[in-house]
Amino acid sequence: MKTDRSQLIQAAAARGKYAPLYCHLSSTTGSRWRATFVEVERILGFALPASARLYRPWWSNQNASGGHSHAFAWQAAGWKTEEVDLEAESLVFARADRKLVDAAKGGSTPTVAREFDLDSFWPPIPGGRRPPGFTVSREQIYDSSGRLTGGPQDDAGSER
Repeated sequence: MKTDRSQLIQAAAARGKYAPLYCHLSSTTGSRWRATFVEVERILGFALPASARLYRPWWSNQNASGGHSHAFAWQAAGWKTEEVDLEAESLVFARADRKLVDAAKGGSTPTVAREFDLDSFWPPIPGGRRPPGFTVSREQIYDSSGRLTGGPQDDAGSER
């Protein structure tokens, strides 16, 4: 009997290093769960790696063809990450679109699920505050010909 990929992923998520997160999310009700990194660590029973605090891509959702064990944990449970805020050390887990979950499990894949969506793989975060006194205008960014200023074209005649 052939085991399909979704069964392998769910089995790996249920017994892997991030199994406590998989189990927690599998039993969580509601469509969103706002969590801090500390809360996730309490559930896991160990500290997140430094890369989880330094690099937003650590929290990215993976496509159905591959990924990391931590991403499998939330995705196999039917969740995705959103609003990752490294400064506040928080994120939102949201129920994944059922079509995308079904597609990852080898079900029929609607055309919509095949389109690349950057937000689903690298969730957006709200921008932080600008430094006091920070201003920017079109005139500061573009020259009179509509070209970006401050780039290599401006340095072409200067000595290095």
